[in-house]
This record gives sequence, C-alpha cells and structure tokens, in this order.
Amino acid sequence: MPQMMPLSWTTLYFYFIIILFIFSFINYYSFIPIPEIKKKILSIKSLNWKW
Repeated sequence: MPQMMPLSWTTLYFYFIIILFIFSFINYYSFIPIPEIKKKILSIKSLNWKW
C-alpha cells in the first residue's frame, strides 16, 4: 500500500484547520445574546415554583 506524500499530509492538516476556524466563526457569530431585562424576567420566573 503506498504512503501518502508529505505534501498531502500538510494540505490535509490545513484543510482541517480551515474547517475548524470556519466552524468556530459560525458558532461565535450565530450566538444571539439575551438582553438584561429578559434575563431578569427569566430568572424571576424560574424561581417562582407553583407546587
């Protein structure tokens, strides 16, 4: 079975690094922060348990 060329390994390495960066950027910029008012309302609602 033939070995892969070293150039092929480096291109594969860069390929995975680029995919990792793209995935990280997409996750970072797709996050929508919740405003402070909604956070307070959510925390108040979660503390009021109706048993």
